[in-house]
Amino acid sequence: MSDIAIRCEGLSKQYRIGKRESYKALRDVLANSISAPFRAVRSAFNRQLSLSSDGDNMIWALKDVFFEVKQGEVIGIIGRNGAGKSTLLKILSRITEPTKGHADIHGRVGSLLEVGTGFNPELTGRENIYLNGAILGMKKAEIVRRFDEIVAFAEIDKFLDTPVKYYSSGMYMRLAFAVAAHLEPEILLVDEVLAVGDVAFQKKCLGKMEAVAKAGRTVLFVSHNMNAIEELCQSIIVLDQGRIQESGTAVRSIINRYMSGAAQEVSGNTWTNTGEAYQNAWFTPTEFSITDENGQSLETPVRNDAQMWVQIKGVVHQLDQAMNMGYALYAEDGHLLYWSLTTDGAEADWPQFQTGPCVVRSQIPKRFLNEGDYRLDLIVSLHYRSWLVQPGVNAPSLFLSIRGGLSDSPYWMMPRPGIMGPSLPWAYCTDLVSPSLVNANTYEN
Repeated sequence: MSDIAIRCEGLSKQYRIGKRESYKALRDVLANSISAPFRAVRSAFNRQLSLSSDGDNMIWALKDVFFEVKQGEVIGIIGRNGAGKSTLLKILSRITEPTKGHADIHGRVGSLLEVGTGFNPELTGRENIYLNGAILGMKKAEIVRRFDEIVAFAEIDKFLDTPVKYYSSGMYMRLAFAVAAHLEPEILLVDEVLAVGDVAFQKKCLGKMEAVAKAGRTVLFVSHNMNAIEELCQSIIVLDQGRIQESGTAVRSIINRYMSGAAQEVSGNTWTNTGEAYQNAWFTPTEFSITDENGQSLETPVRNDAQMWVQIKGVVHQLDQAMNMGYALYAEDGHLLYWSLTTDGAEADWPQFQTGPCVVRSQIPKRFLNEGDYRLDLIVSLHYRSWLVQPGVNAPSLFLSIRGGLSDSPYWMMPRPGIMGPSLPWAYCTDLVSPSLVNANTYEN
């Protein structure tokens, strides 16, 4: 018996710009099963026609993707937004068909590609557990055996008999992940959906995925969280513009090259909203930059002792007391170092927003960061209510390189140990020295 769980050969997907992809519901598949041979011929003809048509309004979301996944292997898939990661998982989940090539999958597939994938909003949580199990090919006895574990993991027992259309996004997320992870598919496909939950639930999900992997099941994990990728995955695939840029088992080295390459593609430390991205009813960011004290963009690399400010420009459409913005700072390997937000201090010190054009900024202290490369993601939210721009998910990024200026000390002319590199003041406090120590000038061996 082959040990290959997934084999993709020449997998490609082409879209026509402005045309929506038509997805089929389960009832459509059942109703049209008789006409499958005729549809196959027609589909092949349409794909050929699409390939031969004018390519000005066509894009390749995936192009000539080849790879194999062994049974029990955990593979991380990374890449910038639009690289083709979600398209790949949708093809493997049989949600959409490839334009060219094919994928052979050996085993029952469970997928979690977006919140509540496969859920019927009119059914209760209890009914959706059984429905999802049936879609995955589980027998009723198997679902019953795991039912209590699913409910306990999702923490929705009080709302089990409530239609899921009344669930919050967090409740939806917890139940969707619990079903996908507990119904024992041989292959689990997980897109970047864990960011919907709170920190405690994200840790819980990552722990469950680790347990799934150790149980010998195959996992394909798409994420922007490099720390989670490094911790969970045995190998990694980097997608860029629909093609595999790099793959292999040296996960940390590949991540470092990916992060360094992303930093080199940025000319300077400024992001400008050139289109209509991030439109919402409250605040639209127009510029995100690292500047000097005069608001002028700083070119990279920057000395550790330079004046550095993180600056956010935008337009406030309507005022809301929960308005919150700032940035998340990540180390080169993807570890989150800290968040800095406009609401961090006392309420009296918060920026007083007004409708119209807006500029806020915050200083990165001198000699605070170590020598190295960093990523900053924009944050805009209505505190505890909704994300407008979410770090690690859909946020624009800046890349900051720190080189030199670490300290006035003759001892530290090179990067300091550790992630951070603060130069903090120290004082000799004679008034705090114990009298018994002042007179102690000898030591016994």
